[in-house]
Amino acid sequence: LIHSRGIRVGLRAMVDDIKRTLRDSKAARWTALLIVSFSMLCGYYVADIMSPLKPMIEQQLGWSSSEYGFFTGAYAWFNVFLAMLIFGGVILDKKGPRFAGVLGCVLMVVGCGAKYFAISTDSLRDVMMLGTKAQVLIASVGFAIFGVGIEICGITATKIIARWFKGYEIALAMGLQVSTARIGTALALGLGGPIAAALHSVAAPVLVGLLMLAVGLIAFFFYVVMDRKLDASETAAEAEPEEPFRLADIGQILRIRGFWYIAMLCALFYSAVFPFLKYAPDLMVQKFDVRDDLAGVIPSILPFATIPLTVIFGGFYDRKGKGATIMALGSLLLVVVHLTFTIPMLSHWVIAVVATVVLGFGFSLVPSAMWPSVPKFIPQRQLGTAYALIFYMQNLVALMGVPYLIGWVLDRFCVIGTRDVEGVSSPAYDYTWPMAVFSALGVLAVVFALLLKAEDKKMGYGLELPCHNK
Repeated sequence: LIHSRGIRVGLRAMVDDIKRTLRDSKAARWTALLIVSFSMLCGYYVADIMSPLKPMIEQQLGWSSSEYGFFTGAYAWFNVFLAMLIFGGVILDKKGPRFAGVLGCVLMVVGCGAKYFAISTDSLRDVMMLGTKAQVLIASVGFAIFGVGIEICGITATKIIARWFKGYEIALAMGLQVSTARIGTALALGLGGPIAAALHSVAAPVLVGLLMLAVGLIAFFFYVVMDRKLDASETAAEAEPEEPFRLADIGQILRIRGFWYIAMLCALFYSAVFPFLKYAPDLMVQKFDVRDDLAGVIPSILPFATIPLTVIFGGFYDRKGKGATIMALGSLLLVVVHLTFTIPMLSHWVIAVVATVVLGFGFSLVPSAMWPSVPKFIPQRQLGTAYALIFYMQNLVALMGVPYLIGWVLDRFCVIGTRDVEGVSSPAYDYTWPMAVFSALGVLAVVFALLLKAEDKKMGYGLELPCHNK
């Protein structure tokens, strides 16, 4: 009897082991996260590498703020006007993360290559194409191609984490992915200027980014191998098959009011952060008298501050919940910081450092809760498309519209003279009005965060509940 009972216990343990999938291995799921996060780090470096170079670009290449804003907004051209981001989400849901991830990485390499060609080719400076400087136009098209690639990679990475960490440390994992990507932004802001100054070329930091993207593409192929093994382990465990994605699911997503609130929160919040980072180095030069080659040092504090903070807040959401509250608090901090930058007499560099650190708290709070909250009311089969729709709103407002708006405002209302650096003249700007625009966007983000919190209480999405249930 004892012997037969032991056999039954042993068989039950064997069955439990067979039913385990690869994602139940902590080492496997964290390795997958590491690979995907590294690819995103390389992408974020390239996305922000032109930010600390704005003063040098104006001096060496002769671009205006409007042309710089035109280039910066080009990131979202194809994602918005050709709906490539939404197509990318549908491709992700129908073809899977392996195909979508490789596609995104390849597009990033191609787009960055075109941007580097334009920036490094002197003969394009005085050539006009379609009423625009050829150098600006070709660099912008390259940036637009890159924008399609990195956004596809972004939604792919988010769905990958949702798949591998469902029921586990999903908010912590998403926080770590965001934090790792922010390292790329920090490296771009902190090293872009010194690299360009040391090599006497604004194209040199872009070339570094192109090489990094090639390494990131190779790294993603290692994830492809792991994802195949995950599929095999789920088949062996007889996992319940997932219902396939249908185009009609898009309509179901759009009928969810909470989805619209979180999409608008995302667009408005990032409108007050990403475009700010594009202009922050120039703000440091114009208002806080920082040297041109060190213009990105203070803004680089922001992504460095988010690296530990996003992980901490993500872990808190996993264990304690309060996701909607976290998003509202982060949006409020955003308003406080931008109002500080708006006040003209607050022009000492110490104030810039303190305000940037506080902004790091806000920039950590919202993403650490926002991205893990989406799977709480969107089914897994629709998750890629839902993220794509949210990213579409972000591209339309934060990555295309607002950067161009800020450049136009600077040229139209904020030129107060000229400044000379090593015998080269460039415009001098007053950043009061642009910072007021960022403050207003932050106020709107607070409004939608509070609407989301109220909708969660009404519908019971569970945004205030912990994510970790294992």
